[in-house]
Amino acid sequence: MRKPIISMILFLGLLSVTPAQAENIILRSDTPDQHVVVPGDTLWGIASRFLKDPWRWPEIWGLNREQVKNPHRIYPGDIIVLEKTPYGSRLRLAEDNADIRTVKLSPKIRTEQPSTAAIPSIPASAIEPFLSQPLVIEKDGLANAPYILGSSDNRVVLSTGNTVYVSGLPEDKGTAWQIFRPGKALKDPDHNDQILGYEAIYLGNVKANVFADVSTVTITRASEEILKGDRLVPSPDIIFNNYAPHAPESSINGRIISVYGGVTEIGRGAIVTLNKGEQDGLEMGHVLAVYRKSQAKSLTGKMVQLPDERTGLVFIFRVFDKISYALIVQSTQSIKILDAVKTP
Repeated sequence: MRKPIISMILFLGLLSVTPAQAENIILRSDTPDQHVVVPGDTLWGIASRFLKDPWRWPEIWGLNREQVKNPHRIYPGDIIVLEKTPYGSRLRLAEDNADIRTVKLSPKIRTEQPSTAAIPSIPASAIEPFLSQPLVIEKDGLANAPYILGSSDNRVVLSTGNTVYVSGLPEDKGTAWQIFRPGKALKDPDHNDQILGYEAIYLGNVKANVFADVSTVTITRASEEILKGDRLVPSPDIIFNNYAPHAPESSINGRIISVYGGVTEIGRGAIVTLNKGEQDGLEMGHVLAVYRKSQAKSLTGKMVQLPDERTGLVFIFRVFDKISYALIVQSTQSIKILDAVKTP
């Protein structure tokens, strides 16, 4: 049953917001008194309805740190209430039998739903392909992986529905595989272009039909052109990412070093690579502010570094040791490779 879980959330919510936290949080001028969660909502979107700084919603939500990071308890049909307190405002979930002055609900039994039914932090469609892919590999990390030999009709470019032949495909790794091609080196501009890893370019999926010295597979999805020599990696389980937006507790100073798709100017909804990772204290759910680094020429002809100008926000959704992947969730102007990312 979900009732005990919601009651626990409400109890915790009454304990943890401090006057100092509440004083520093700015509500939107058009903040609603309550919001009914509907399919398609995200934690980021809901927070944006109440707060000018959406990543600060945990500070007035009132859960402890671990629950805030991974809140699998907000579902379509739940009602989020903006409650006034002596110290400011607090967001909370309405109970099923909440006072009718807050919301009126018909009595009903609500059963525990699987965690996958909970609303996501950010749009799942934007990041789902990146949750099940390796993305970052060591140098020559694909050198020993099974590879595509070609098709019976000697096609140069292979695509969805084609039957192709693969060398070195082991039978004990399952029938679901992904296709990759080694990509560019990911370099750290703040440390003499030190190589942090190599990008693996995702090309599509295959299903193994017959295992042998030369195995037969069918391409079930092709996101890009697939060629002879492209490598196969077993399909991993999807990493379920429902970490709520929250700022890092430590100071982070990094850079955007790459953008998925190879464009140079980046806007809302783009996937970017950062030169900071788990070893730097980043984790899934962290929100960082993006700052434009620019220069101007003085009257003497000398280039002068201008103050950093904030241009957007990124949401970290996948973290490796030295690298992270983030979704641009807000941008006031175009964002570029080498722009800075910092704790907001």
